[in-house]
Amino acid sequence: MEKSLISLGERTNCSSWNYCGQRLATGSIDGTLSIFDSPEPDSSAFTCTSKSKVHEASVEKVIWVPPEYGDAVACICTDGTFSLWEEVEEDGQSLKWKLCKCFERTAAVVLDLQFGISISNLRMVVAYSDGHVKVYELLDPLELNKWQLQAEFQNVIDSISGFQKPSCLSASISWSHQRSESFQSSFVLGFNSDLPQFNSSKVWEFDEAHQRWLPVAELALPGDKGDQVYAVAWAPNIGRPYEIVAVATNKGIAIWHLGLNPDTDGRLSVDKVALLSGHEDEVWQMEWDMSGMTLATTGSDGVVRLWQSNLNGVWHEQATLESTP
Repeated sequence: MEKSLISLGERTNCSSWNYCGQRLATGSIDGTLSIFDSPEPDSSAFTCTSKSKVHEASVEKVIWVPPEYGDAVACICTDGTFSLWEEVEEDGQSLKWKLCKCFERTAAVVLDLQFGISISNLRMVVAYSDGHVKVYELLDPLELNKWQLQAEFQNVIDSISGFQKPSCLSASISWSHQRSESFQSSFVLGFNSDLPQFNSSKVWEFDEAHQRWLPVAELALPGDKGDQVYAVAWAPNIGRPYEIVAVATNKGIAIWHLGLNPDTDGRLSVDKVALLSGHEDEVWQMEWDMSGMTLATTGSDGVVRLWQSNLNGVWHEQATLESTP
């Protein structure tokens, strides 16, 4: 008999799982942030331990800050604003969720936000509806409210001086999981916009020598560069001589192999090894397991699909999970 682990309200709009702390954060259309915890370490039951009104507008996305930097989440709201909320000790006794930082509102709407850990600090990349990307750095690891804008650019490889401004409906960001001292900070980003130059997923890498972000790969074949990107997911690497990145477009879910050694121009080799089809419509979200061997995907068809490759590198659908009435 199936057993429910967590009961979410009808107004729940989004959720985010904290694997390290075994906690769930949800956002609601009434602007509420809710935190669910298990009362016992071995218990499979979760209860709501905190509810906070974080905004008047609906919470569109919640993203956990890496656990090394405390218990905190970022909230993106439908009006385009985003803020950081942190669990802090109040009066030396109880824990409360408090506003840590509210970032300045701009004319463009925030579409996605993700955290990445570099060699020396925590970074946050934010994608906007006008095609711009902003990268922030945390100045003090003990003060989550102290952020500095490190860079701002657009998700294009060539000059765009002759292009009109894009109108982007959504964006998806995924950081590389590599944390070795020899590996540069990297992330992949794709847009769903009305201008093809902005859409294709690009891999951005930080050039420490010149203190700038550079596009080192484009995950799209020549005829697919204008395809609108719905979601991207960078797989953990447990020793492969290449990286794996999944990119979902209207044509399906492409699995890409990304080389580790740049050529003389600083570009990384790319190889599209599979195109997975099965979802009836738009793919909303993709997540890799901790080994980078299994990809879970879900979308507007309400189905969760699990994908794996066999020993010969052939990808197939391993399982399908459908909700019951």
